[in-house]
Amino acid sequence: MFSIRILISMLALGLALAPAVACGGKSGDGAVDYSVSAQKNYERGLEKLADKHWISAAKYFAFIKSRFPYSKYAVLAELRLADAEFGAERYLEAVDSYKMFVKFHPTHEMVANGYASLRIAEAYYEMLPGDYWILPPSFEKDQSSVEDAEEELRSFLKKYTDSPFRKKAETLLAKVGKRLADHEWYVARFYWDKGKYMGTVLRLRRLLERHPGVGYDVEALWLLGRAYVKVGMPDRARETWTELVNKHPKSGKAAEARDAIAGLPKGSV
Repeated sequence: MFSIRILISMLALGLALAPAVACGGKSGDGAVDYSVSAQKNYERGLEKLADKHWISAAKYFAFIKSRFPYSKYAVLAELRLADAEFGAERYLEAVDSYKMFVKFHPTHEMVANGYASLRIAEAYYEMLPGDYWILPPSFEKDQSSVEDAEEELRSFLKKYTDSPFRKKAETLLAKVGKRLADHEWYVARFYWDKGKYMGTVLRLRRLLERHPGVGYDVEALWLLGRAYVKVGMPDRARETWTELVNKHPKSGKAAEARDAIAGLPKGSV
């Protein structure tokens, strides 16, 4: 007999995917052809996942859990139900399902190799605010989901040092870091334009400390030096511009930084 949670999950999947089916999407109509074998049902469910037929896939995996509860495929079916939720873009539900899988099957191979944890991070990444022409760009929006994604990815890389999914996690972390850097740069420029120079200093220092190498280093160091001058800290300006010259000698701002250093008060150290 189906559990309440599975029934609710399947119903929610069906409701979520109804518009896609009506528009000719690949979510499928939920058609299934059950087998008397747990393995065969699992294989058919995987085929439906590969074809993006999320409803049908969920039915196969729910059937396995109901009819073959003590089979090894029943445990795998829990994980694949989460995959179906992820595929259906029900990311919050998928996060909950993956976390439940990790909690109740901590020694399972798909937990030990980092798969379930990476999917949690991926789900957070997929929930990041997007860019639409009628709305403010993503870097102007609340970054809570971006920070959640970064935290999950850093935790994954720290915990799963030998995971076969590390490369993917590193790629996602780089994208997340760029998104956060975009936001820090936007806020730093906002403070600069408003004459709130200490705010600029704090935001640029955070950008350079947390997100180096994503494309802002030169401009951030240049503007940070200018902000230090504005708040009466010429010594910090000198250090910042010297770092710019030393680390990026061929950049367009290096010559400006040298001239700016030469123009600082002689008493500054």
